[in-house]
Amino acid sequence: MTGAGRILTIARNAFRESVRDRVLYNLVLFALILVAASIFVSQLSVAQESKFIADLGLAAMLVFGALIAIFVGVGLVYKEIDKRTIYNMLSKPVHRHEFILGKYLGLCVTLAINCAVMTGGTVLALMYVNGGRSHLAVSVLPAAYLIFLELSLLIAVALLFSSFTTPLLSSLFSFAVYVVGQFSGDLRLAASLTPSLVVRALLRVSYYIVPNLSNFEYISEASKGEVLRYAILARATIYAVVYTGILLSLTVVIFERRNFK
Repeated sequence: MTGAGRILTIARNAFRESVRDRVLYNLVLFALILVAASIFVSQLSVAQESKFIADLGLAAMLVFGALIAIFVGVGLVYKEIDKRTIYNMLSKPVHRHEFILGKYLGLCVTLAINCAVMTGGTVLALMYVNGGRSHLAVSVLPAAYLIFLELSLLIAVALLFSSFTTPLLSSLFSFAVYVVGQFSGDLRLAASLTPSLVVRALLRVSYYIVPNLSNFEYISEASKGEVLRYAILARATIYAVVYTGILLSLTVVIFERRNFK
């Protein structure tokens, strides 16, 4: 079996594991929330109701996806070590970088299905409210794509921390990166306003190290029906690919040097 074949096999097993862990059950919760919200806002005007549904659908997609990316992502490596199945796997002709890439791709597939189903549910809800046609449906699609890019990057963050620390600390660190990354643009502004040289240096370092997740924020604009330019989509895609590549490379380097004895 080639290296690509081994990576795909590991990815397939990681996807099956996430299904066994009932990760995709959050889709049922999402559907219930969307139906309940539609009933709750039924007294609003069509425009207001459509905006609310678009906001709710995309926000739920981001929140549920972030929870999966962090809490499932940090357990991808730890479970194998805790159950000692990592020894059997690495004793076979499987390289450690193939193990990391396979786990990453497996969870990405899970979140891709998660985002696709949630996007479809949101679009159908919008079309139902608007009698079969909705201009917001076109805006929701690129917003959902950007959310998936953000979640894919967040998986890489979770994998990086899980490669050298405990699941609890990995979850805390990943969540901190997620929160700080949402306000990454404000770090630079805060650095320019603070009089302390030390604080200014720390803020600037954080600005360049922590991923700027605001590059993927388009929920508010999508709910207003604004059309996203292709240049923004391309820039966000390149940013996500490059940053994820760096994170996965660091994860592989750390994991290669880790002693499991």
